[in-house]
Parts: sequence; structure tokens; C-alpha cells
Amino acid sequence: MKAVQFTAHGDRDVIEYSEVPMPEPGRDEALVDVKAAALNHLDVWTRRGLPGIDLELPHTPGSDMAGIVEAVGEDVGRFEPGDRVALLAGVAGDGGDRTAPRRDDPTLSPGFHIIGEHTPGVHAEYAAVPASNLVPVPEGVEWEVAGSAALVFGTAWRMVTDRADVDPGERVVVHGASGGVGHAAVQIAAHAGCEVIATASSDAKLDHAAACGADHGINYEEQSFADAVYDLTDGRGVDVVVDHVGEATYEGSLKCLRKGGRLVTCGATTGGNPDADLRRIFWNQLSVIGSTMATPEQAERVLERVWDGTFAPRIRERLPMSETARAHELIEDREGFGKVVVIPDSEF
Repeated sequence: MKAVQFTAHGDRDVIEYSEVPMPEPGRDEALVDVKAAALNHLDVWTRRGLPGIDLELPHTPGSDMAGIVEAVGEDVGRFEPGDRVALLAGVAGDGGDRTAPRRDDPTLSPGFHIIGEHTPGVHAEYAAVPASNLVPVPEGVEWEVAGSAALVFGTAWRMVTDRADVDPGERVVVHGASGGVGHAAVQIAAHAGCEVIATASSDAKLDHAAACGADHGINYEEQSFADAVYDLTDGRGVDVVVDHVGEATYEGSLKCLRKGGRLVTCGATTGGNPDADLRRIFWNQLSVIGSTMATPEQAERVLERVWDGTFAPRIRERLPMSETARAHELIEDREGFGKVVVIPDSEF
């Protein structure tokens, strides 16, 4: 079979699509015939190399996929060959050994891993994964939808509904609304009855965000988003900021918040060490809340709404897996709106 691999960390030229041995499922695993798989920023960071994580090379990336169960290990009872499934790449928790470890201290929570980051991923024709990381996919759901929804919608659902705990009528800023987590958060916040303010780098991306449910759009290439939020709210500020950008948006995000507001963050694609701005935090009684992925219950709850069409991952590009380097380029250069999906060449 063929799989996406890189034999060294580096730029996109390290990516290959080559022949590898067919995996065999372990006792608690299922072998999945992959029909569609999506990219996330995590795939870019894994390719470049992450501090504290020493991957066995060559490494197959990929934390999102959907397909048909081909075979199961002897201890698997939930699934059987022929079942349609999607992957939950990792499990969030509120403490104990199910919470993600800090990358600078891999001794924490040793039992936790993210498929595609800490262990081999699923950008391949076939993938052997723990059956506990799979969820059923109903008939009629397109493979591209099933293969691109779990990580971003699970992450956004936990951020918006659990960690930020939004209420109807609250004002919510969603940064990076054209990305995977961003466009999912727009839909979830709008569905919760919030007034959603989306930020993006172009008017075209903001048009897509509006189609996802955003009430207002701010092109941060043309104006300060913090000033624009101030004007939109008559100087009051917003209740919640949903952020996965990091350093580039942190200072402005705190300025956007009303007294008692909440900043919820799940990522730091532009850097992870902004000025803490403690005086603004304590003076305005702000909360800065971290969030990682979703619990199995949260993921299944939001995916039910994807399967029934309430929420929908927007697909910006479908590519054969042999063009995964181009897929990485789309993510890195922030081209387009929504998810990038790769499909095994044999299925394309």
C-alpha cells in the first residue's frame, strides 16, 4: 500500500508518497480502508519538528480520516468489517492521565497520545488505529465531510460550549475564521445564539464566514481588529474571544474583552509566548482559558450535528495524497477557506 511519509523534519520537500508495508491491527485495533483524510496545522508542526517529541522516522502524519473497517483485532467488539468510521485522534480530559502532556515535559500524562503527532498517523491507504478512537459514520455522510470534521469540530465545541460556556446573546469574537477550528467555532457560536464577530485576512474569507453564521466581519489586514470590535460594541467589548492564533492576536484579544470577559485558546500558530499583560487581566477581571481537543462525549455530541447537517466542514480543496506537499502549502500560506482533504490516489 502507499502512505504519506517524511524521513526527516524540514520543509515540504521532505514529504513523500511511497510504498510501505500493510499494517496489521493489534488486539484492540481496527484496520481502516481510508477514503478521505484532512489536514490540520498539527501536520505542519509535526513535519517541521516539535520540541519534546522524538518521532520514529520515517513518520506518517495525519490526525483526521474516515473510511471502512477492513479487519479488527480479537479484543474489538464495537466494530466489525464493513462499518463506516471516522477517527478521534486524541482525547481531552480535565485531569489525571487523560490530559494532554506539556510538550516540554513528556513525563506528564504518559498514557496520552495524539494519533499523527505522537504516533504514526492516517494519511495512507490503510491505517491501523485503536478501535476506541473510532466513531460510527452514518450512511449518506460524504467521506470528505466525515474525514475532516472530528478534530476541528470537537476542538471548537469544547472551547465554545464547555470551556467558555457561552450563553445566548453573548458577543463572541472568532479569530482565524477561515481555518478549520475557526470556521467550526463560528458555526457553533452562532447555533448557540451568540452574536458572532469573525476576523480574517480578506473580504472573500469574511464572506464565507458570514455564510457560516457570522454577524460581523473584520478584515485585520485593513484595520485593527481591537479598534473595530470597540466600534462595533460601542466601547463595551465582547464577552468571549475564541483564539487559536497566539502571539499575533493575544494583546488585541484582551483589549476586545469587556470586564469579566473570557479568552479561550487552543493553539499558538504565530507563537506561544506573548506578553502576559497581567495588569489588564486582573484589573478587568478577565479569564484566560486553555482548551485541548474534546472528550469522547463532546466529540460524539458535536459530530451528531455534523452528520445531520446542522454543522458542515467547508472543503477548500480536495487533492490526491500524492499531492500532500501542495496540501501543506495551502495550510501554511493560508490559502482559501475551510479544510484541505487528501484522498488516496487509488480512490481519487
